[in-house]
Amino acid sequence: MPAMLLDGKKTASEIRAEVASEVEQWKKQGGKTPKLAAVLVGDDPASQVYVRNKERACAQVGMASELFRLPVATSTEALLELLEQLNNDPYVHGILVQLPLPYGLDTQRILDAVAPNKDVDAFAPENVGLLVQGRPRFLPCTPHGVVQILARYGIVLEGKHVVVLGRSDIVGKPLANMLVQKDIGLGPQYANASVTICHSKSQNLAAITRTADVLVAAVGKPGLVSADMVRPGAVVIDVGINRVGEKLVGDVDFDEVSSVAGHLTPVPGGVGPLTIAMLLRNTLLACQIQALVD
Repeated sequence: MPAMLLDGKKTASEIRAEVASEVEQWKKQGGKTPKLAAVLVGDDPASQVYVRNKERACAQVGMASELFRLPVATSTEALLELLEQLNNDPYVHGILVQLPLPYGLDTQRILDAVAPNKDVDAFAPENVGLLVQGRPRFLPCTPHGVVQILARYGIVLEGKHVVVLGRSDIVGKPLANMLVQKDIGLGPQYANASVTICHSKSQNLAAITRTADVLVAAVGKPGLVSADMVRPGAVVIDVGINRVGEKLVGDVDFDEVSSVAGHLTPVPGGVGPLTIAMLLRNTLLACQIQALVD
């Protein structure tokens, strides 16, 4: 029997509708309109598409957004100056620096400069530390999207073995940190997992992945996960987005793995739409947090 597909578009649509309702209620109670400031440096085509999608998503849920376009030759110091202005702007609640930044810019220094209470990507060291301690201010967008789609399909994680392929600061490490917590706000059944992280130096990779109840692929290598790496009936979450010719594919060989897995996310249409949905939720939360100290 082919795997049951986990529909990220449908799940993201549900979450966006919930956020829109919460934004409307927030504004009716006198709250400011949540505003996201996106910073785009250079002219990378994929980044331009992502930023446009985020602007459109903000408008659809009743939020404001503003795009700051900077030339590819922008210096680190000039970008830091802009971020300082946005940090001090009381009408900007969330700041997003679109990655990847052009070569030559100090990405870590730039991300560290975003005010923690406006860091809706949850990349700032303070927010990473709070997540590790189990008291997050914001949940990182893509990892939160992964947990949301599992929870909304009723896939329990408590006591399960989750194998995460990839140790990036954007997906792999924060997702592992979320899943080992006692509760990240969705109930203990969607946390409390036993987590193994695999990476480029891991040995006997297939032997490890076949032990997973839930396998998450987030490495950026098209078709890396084959059928022989998946335990029959396992849940497979494909976070990878890779362009092969004119086609977008994930890190999972979809045709092979769909005949083995019990549940599977497609690419496109899986985790991708959820990343933006969770960004919207974080922007609303950032607005509400800042209102408490105004």
